[in-house]
Order: sequence, then structure tokens, then C-alpha cells
Amino acid sequence: RTPGLRREELAQLCDISVTWYTWIEQGRDIGVSPDVLGRLASVLSLSRAERHYLFQLAETADPQHADIDTEPLPPGLADSVHSITAPAYIMDRNWNVLAWNKPMLTLFQGWPQRDPQPNMMRFIFLDPAARDLVVNWEERASRVVAEFRADAGLHTDEPGLKALLDELLEHSRVFAHWWHRHTVVDRKGGLRDFSHGPGKILTHQQLTFRLANRLDCKLIMLLEAGR
Repeated sequence: RTPGLRREELAQLCDISVTWYTWIEQGRDIGVSPDVLGRLASVLSLSRAERHYLFQLAETADPQHADIDTEPLPPGLADSVHSITAPAYIMDRNWNVLAWNKPMLTLFQGWPQRDPQPNMMRFIFLDPAARDLVVNWEERASRVVAEFRADAGLHTDEPGLKALLDELLEHSRVFAHWWHRHTVVDRKGGLRDFSHGPGKILTHQQLTFRLANRLDCKLIMLLEAGR
């Protein structure tokens, strides 16, 4: 008479024993596989946010997220970036730049428009223009790698991310040095200096927002300092 599935029915639909499912409910340290978690999420019809939370609790990667890189941004989300007057862009977990506005193009001196598959990590570590643009590049590089590792988390075996890591490790000694130190930090705001020629330094305050309808994505804004 109670709406919903009984424990026995849920266990049967997930192709696991009732005892095993009970242990999952109790949070026992039993090493639940991603496949079992995926079946639980499907049987329970969890939303994207609920599924994300389930895998976070289990501290394991969601195999379904391997397809995230190919998903387009929700309607209107990319267009919303153009309504922002400050430099702004949207970046996914692999730091692919999915959308940007004209002020961002101006600040980054034409990148990412000139790149067929813009990725912030490739730009910072493989594009010579980044060293000229980013003031104190060496200092920023160490923190950027730690921020990237925090985003990559448990997903380093995904094909897209693995290919990116292999490329960076092969072609950038600086990236390889900091990546192997295994430092992890959150992406926080702060002042960012950009060089636009001799004696011309543009200072911006970086703000980062997690997107509710694309948990793998972030909106980054760069507000002109002093405004």
C-alpha cells in the first residue's frame, strides 16, 4: 500500500541481492561498482543532479559522464554569455571552452576564435601566446594544474580527458612537473593580470559560477578591477 518500490523489488530490478542492497543503504564499506550505482540511478529515475550526488557520495566516477563532452549546451545557455558585458565564457570539466563573448575575445587577443577546438589547458601550456598574455605565467601555471586536477577528479580514464592529458604530458614539461605533484585546489576568484603590449597591463577580478543545469560546466567572468 506504500507508493514506490519495496527493497526486494528494487534489489531485483538492479540485479543484486537484498542483503547487498541493504548494505548499500546502510553505507557500509563494500565497494559498490559504478555499474550497480548506474542501475540504481536508472531504476529510481534519478535526475541529473541526484545521479551526480549519488556518485559523489560513493566517491566514484559515473560511466555515463563519458558522453558529456559531446552534449551541446542547453538552449539559451550559450546565448546568455553574450548578454554579459564583461569578458565571460563557459567551460566544461575538461576545460573545453564551449561559449564565449566578444569582450573575452578582445581580452584573449582573438583566442579561442582562432582555435577549432578551444581548450583552456591547451592554450595555457601549448600556445606560445599564453606566455605573453598571462602575467606571471609560471606562477599561474602551477595553480591552474591543481585546479584542473580538482575538476578531472575520478574521470581521468575517460577517452576525451585521457587524450588531453597525454597530449599535455608529452608536450609541456611545466604541466608534467605540476601534474605529478598531485596538488588539488578549488578554482577560486582573484585578480588576474593580462599583458596587452609593453607597459599595458589589464587587471580583472575572476568570478566562477557552477551551472545548475550542467554540473560539469562553469561560467567564468572577468570583471575589470576597480569597477
